[in-house]
Amino acid sequence: MKNLYVVAMLTAALAGGTLESASAQSASKTGIKNVVLVHGAFADGSGWEAVAKILEKDGYSVSVAQPPETSYAEDVKSAKAAIDAMDGPVVLVGHSYGGSIITEAGNNPKVSALVYIAAFALDDGESCASIEQALPQASKAFKADSNGNWWIDQAHFAADFAADVPPAVSHFMAQSQVPISTDSFTHKVTNPAWKTKPSWYMVATADRSINPDQERMMAKRAHAKTVEVNSSHVAYMSHPKEAAKLIEEAATSASVSH
Repeated sequence: MKNLYVVAMLTAALAGGTLESASAQSASKTGIKNVVLVHGAFADGSGWEAVAKILEKDGYSVSVAQPPETSYAEDVKSAKAAIDAMDGPVVLVGHSYGGSIITEAGNNPKVSALVYIAAFALDDGESCASIEQALPQASKAFKADSNGNWWIDQAHFAADFAADVPPAVSHFMAQSQVPISTDSFTHKVTNPAWKTKPSWYMVATADRSINPDQERMMAKRAHAKTVEVNSSHVAYMSHPKEAAKLIEEAATSASVSH
């Protein structure tokens, strides 16, 4: 086996010029090894656990950002901190409102690829609120409180947000939901990162929180490599293997030159 390896390296060296270039070419095929996962509205980072475990098992370094959902600026700041803490190029992943976050945070020079999981891939001047008004979602359970925070009515949480996860899980998600501020939901995005960086998108075809046709439109507009799963809004929880596969495809396909 050792002799075969030497022959392969010498062959590559003759083609590329040096043994060093052959080694570098080999290393370049290993892809990006850092992944930052960003949750969306009404949720926290714990929902990424199954995806994170798969990625870690496959050799990736994973960071789960915890945007507070108190303002868009604070949420983007949280994601950027997780990116900056990584030691190299990053695949940045967002679910739902997390897509809005990664659309701006993705301009960080460390970010080489964007992955949207049933998420808002917003364009200049758009907000989550404006795009939902353009093509409304099925759910009518979003409600604001007197402090300007938005919640999902607990009685409708499972059906409208997490219909295909175990009932005990969706019940606790409803109880532990993180409200999203009006500012986070209505802030207009500027300078979308997907215009300059490669993107991947997972459409959740049974989504009641973002209209699936709106997801398809955003994916197409971003020229994202797109897959569809028969899933509720929380596709990353009900289909963790498919979500991890899409993230790993981005990691192995994206150039680190961005």
